[in-house]
Amino acid sequence: MTTPAEAVSRLFRTSVDPGANYAADVYPGYSGLVIAEGKARSMTWGFPLSLTGKQGQKLKPKPVNNAREDKLNTAFWRDSFAKRRCLIPVSAWTEAEGAKGSMTRTWYSLPDMETFAVAGVWRPTAEWGDAYSMVMVDGCEEMADVHDRMPTILHETHWVQWTDGTPEEAFALCQVWNGPLVVDRTSDPWAARR
Repeated sequence: MTTPAEAVSRLFRTSVDPGANYAADVYPGYSGLVIAEGKARSMTWGFPLSLTGKQGQKLKPKPVNNAREDKLNTAFWRDSFAKRRCLIPVSAWTEAEGAKGSMTRTWYSLPDMETFAVAGVWRPTAEWGDAYSMVMVDGCEEMADVHDRMPTILHETHWVQWTDGTPEEAFALCQVWNGPLVVDRTSDPWAARR
C-alpha cells in the first residue's frame, strides 16, 4: 500500500483516522489500512486463531489473513461477513513463485490504477484490537501458474454494495476478476535469508 493517506481519503471520499498507521509492505499480523464504518483506519491484518500446544498450553495466536468466499457462511467468518464488511485499499499484492527454498515475489496490480479496493471483513478482537481479513476467490488466468486463489477485486461502482448491501448482495460480488492484471515477476526472495 504505497498511496499516502490523503490520497486514500480523496479516492474513497472519507476521512482518515488521525492515528492510522500502515507500512508500504503489509504482512499478516501487522497493521494495514481499511475503509470501515465510513473512515480509513488501521487494523491488524488477520483474524487471530487461538492455538494450543501438545501439553494444552496456550500458544501465540496465528493471523488468518484470507477468507475464502466459499467459507464466508462458516462460524469463523459468518458474523463479520453479515455485519462488518470493509474495503481494503491496495496498490498491489504479491504471491510466492518458484521452487521451495528459492521462491521469489510476483506482484499483481491493475493497469493505470495506483490504488484499488479489494473486499474485506473485520471484527474486534481481544488479542489485537480491530482486525481484518481479505476475501479470496478463484484465481484468474494471469495467476494460474502461481496461485489458485486471489483477492476479490471490487470495481468502484460496487464499493457501497460491498459495505452496505445485504449479505446476498455482497456475496454476488465474490467473482473472479475479469479485467487485465499487471504481472511483475521479480528476483526478490519471498522470505528473507537468515
